[in-house]
Amino acid sequence: MATSTWTDLLRRLVGALRPSGARTRRAGAPPRPSAPRPGAPAEGYPGDYDGVVAAEYAPHLDGSPDPGEVVWTWVPFEEDFSRGKDRPVLLVGRDGPWLLALQLTSKDHDRDAAQEARWGRHWMDVGSGRWDSQGRPSEVRLDRVVRVDAAKVRREGAVLPRTTFDAVVGGMHRHGH
Repeated sequence: MATSTWTDLLRRLVGALRPSGARTRRAGAPPRPSAPRPGAPAEGYPGDYDGVVAAEYAPHLDGSPDPGEVVWTWVPFEEDFSRGKDRPVLLVGRDGPWLLALQLTSKDHDRDAAQEARWGRHWMDVGSGRWDSQGRPSEVRLDRVVRVDAAKVRREGAVLPRTTFDAVVGGMHRHGH
């Protein structure tokens, strides 16, 4: 074997033995991309849905995600689709192979509603449900519709009551979706 081959092999072996946080990179070498988190959007994520959603209410707690259900999945950050967070979402419709969803949070945005509105973010209270293990009240974001790959949904949380779903859809439509 050539010296460079042995050197490369030795570097790979030493690197594999180091704890993951202890790895170093050569000066001037580009940073290694981190491995995508399980459930992260596919590299082909087309971006958030921009249009009026043809909402549908068709929940069936059968293990498959359906509009009208709150499920857990990876939601990309608005400013960087390659990064995101695992969170509950309300499924509201479909766009071809994609499910359309609104993100939920347990953070109370009533206190900072004016500030959120200045940033173009609008929230609505939806109460609590089985999607939150602590039973905290949730809010749904009305102005951002994310696409969700059904295969990336990790678990069903609950069915949102029809009256609450209809109120959310009305709010979503008032905010351009």
